[in-house]
Amino acid sequence: MSRGQEDSSWTFLTNHAQVLLAIAQNPDVRMRDLAEHVGITERAAQRIVVDLVEAGYVKRLRVGRRNNYTINPRVEMRHSAQEGHPVGELLDVLEPRDLAQP
Repeated sequence: MSRGQEDSSWTFLTNHAQVLLAIAQNPDVRMRDLAEHVGITERAAQRIVVDLVEAGYVKRLRVGRRNNYTINPRVEMRHSAQEGHPVGELLDVLEPRDLAQP
């Protein structure tokens, strides 16, 4: 990482996008692992998942003691600059990495 990147406090994708990408890669992800992967608190991860569920991007299904998440790729992105573009297009372009990779 270059020096300029180390000093930077911003990223290209929001935490909401990062959580969505992590769920796309691992629909059975535990909240603790999701938070660690994105670099946020577990509570922040929970709030983001609630936002994504309420907006229709994600469905949550309780399976025993765990949750399983399903993404609806047809829901349009929220920003006016992406009007008419479903979130599935973003997921297709970014092809989420395996959470086990560094």
